[in-house]
Amino acid sequence: AKSCAAAHSPPSAGTRKRRLPMPSATPSDAANKTIAAFGWPASLVKDYGPWVVLVRPAQPTWGSLVLACTEDAEAFSDISAEAFAALPSAIKDIEAALKAAFDYDKINYLMLMMVDPNVHYHVIPRYAAARSFNGAENADSGWPGPPALGDGITLDTGGMMAMAEHLKAHWPV
Repeated sequence: AKSCAAAHSPPSAGTRKRRLPMPSATPSDAANKTIAAFGWPASLVKDYGPWVVLVRPAQPTWGSLVLACTEDAEAFSDISAEAFAALPSAIKDIEAALKAAFDYDKINYLMLMMVDPNVHYHVIPRYAAARSFNGAENADSGWPGPPALGDGITLDTGGMMAMAEHLKAHWPV
């Protein structure tokens, strides 16, 4: 199990972090190790510059995502002012798309950086009743308590791509 990392204050306006390039479509070229670990590029839903939205391979509930910073930062306080400024837009779009695609009841954002070191959130939509995707049902076994991250369905590359396409079809324009 992973532990939750503490959140810190944003850096001063003068702080700038280098965004690592994502020039090609191979995992070794991902912006950082954390993004590669979550199946990029197959899992990519949306690129916001300093943030990417990825399908989470382990789906404790349908529509589980990773919102990962593309900067080489291992502490929330180390991300750039640009990354902090882009976060609300990404979150609004995530919530709109997940509401349209799966009609979540609640949503949890977990910053767990014990295994995958770069700044990222696990975005877990929560459901009082099971949801179906591509003919498979997935129940929120932790409802109404904390999410049961070890439960659910693990997607292969094809499943991640199918989920990414499903969410892109519901993504705000």
